Amino acid sequence: MHGGWGHGHHRHGHHGHHGHHGEHRGPGGEEARFGGPDQDGDFGGGAFGVRRPLRFLAHKLELSDSQISELAKVLDDLKTERAQHAVDHRRSTASFADLLGGEVFDDSRAQAAATERVKSAERLRDALVKALGAIHALLDPKQRERLAYLIRTGALQL
Repeated sequence: MHGGWGHGHHRHGHHGHHGHHGEHRGPGGEEARFGGPDQDGDFGGGAFGVRRPLRFLAHKLELSDSQISELAKVLDDLKTERAQHAVDHRRSTASFADLLGGEVFDDSRAQAAATERVKSAERLRDALVKALGAIHALLDPKQRERLAYLIRTGALQL
């Protein structure tokens, strides 16, 4: 789980150069993103979009060992749902491509593929809301305030 959310398709922009305006770095220089699958490959790269979200949040929020342990579980569950969403998205994309490549467009198959894509997005939405609720319950007021600040300033992206 540690470090498992940042692998995948990271877009660094500007030909991969780092340190440009608007980029945020966590301890050890990892990017601090909590973006969605469309932004960096898997909601990206992980919960809160950081390569090592647990380490990043442990440092920024000054988490206790027990908070780190509980947060690890929350982030792991979210990572699993994001990975499944990425698989579902690739599957629906392949279905759409197959439909477009055929002699006749099958509207009912297109509707079915689109419906599955929406259902997958809804499952991911529900997992995110559940994770945010669990994180809220886990943190004290000062830590919640810090986390909200990181999200508002773009250091972490939902």
